[in-house]
Amino acid sequence: MKKLLQINASLFSSDGQSSRLANQFVAAWRDRNPDSEILTRDFAREPIPHLDADRFQAFLTPADARSPEQTEVVDFSDMLIRELSEADVVVIGLPMYNFGIPSTLKAYFDHVARAGMTFRYTENGPEGLLQGKRVYVLAARGGYYAGTALDSQTGYMRDFLGFLGMTDVEFVYAEGLNIDESSKQTSLAEAEQRLANLVA
Repeated sequence: MKKLLQINASLFSSDGQSSRLANQFVAAWRDRNPDSEILTRDFAREPIPHLDADRFQAFLTPADARSPEQTEVVDFSDMLIRELSEADVVVIGLPMYNFGIPSTLKAYFDHVARAGMTFRYTENGPEGLLQGKRVYVLAARGGYYAGTALDSQTGYMRDFLGFLGMTDVEFVYAEGLNIDESSKQTSLAEAEQRLANLVA
């Protein structure tokens, strides 16, 4: 049985354009994989705490020396890592906020990037431990940024996911959504058609 992890990073939950694209993709994927298991993480409904000194210290403290509060922090991180490591397919609904990724997605990344669990350091450099996954990033933007110097998302996402071992990454862009209604509808239609082709 295949497992799919859907991550919606929009501030607007399922009403965000990136979430809608992710939901459409997952619905079509479910139709083709009816026996699959699907888990959704919606950061608008269940925010991930941002990393601070106390949370980071919890990761560094040996298990037998952790306080109850530190144990709770590490258990939460372990749960997120388990969800990600068990997934065969990862779908990320990614809006662009001020030229970057949402801070809640960065907080999630900070909780799943842990040495010895999702990556390790070797004499040849870091090695990602979450290999063999297919990742789909559905990026919704108000303007047109793909392929330009202002697209800080694509490179960052590829680098971070690759750092954890996830190198099979497909990007689908819906851009120009805030330019005018015509550009919005055209871009969404093109993105939806691309998603349909990917599922097929």
